[in-house]
Amino acid sequence: MSKTQKKLETATMDFLMTTGLLVRRLRAESASHELSWSQLVVMKRLDSEPATTADLARAESVKPQSMGATLNALEQWGLVERRPHPSDGRQVVFALTDEGHRVREKASADKRAWLMAAVAELSPEDQDTLFAATAVIRRLVER
Repeated sequence: MSKTQKKLETATMDFLMTTGLLVRRLRAESASHELSWSQLVVMKRLDSEPATTADLARAESVKPQSMGATLNALEQWGLVERRPHPSDGRQVVFALTDEGHRVREKASADKRAWLMAAVAELSPEDQDTLFAATAVIRRLVER
């Protein structure tokens, strides 16, 4: 492995570890109602429109049984509710309850507040670097 390749590998591993730490910190900051990251992701999906268990499982690349367990827990806590499917009487869709909307918004606000406060503590130069890196990271994920 060349010196350039080794440097790229080291920097890539550092980037992966650092972004992982950021994601874990954001998860901790949005730990509203002690919900798991999976439950919060499902609630975010349901915030835009109701969906079936199968639709949610497909969107999250999990088995329907796993999604069913996630939805059952959210339903027990009163955060989602079952509704008749609009076009197929054999199915049900899940939708956020008013409490589910409130909990989801609080989790999102907590995460945003922590990140904004952390970024505000950076020097203006570091903020500029971070914001420039955001555009680069976006290009990476959109490839």
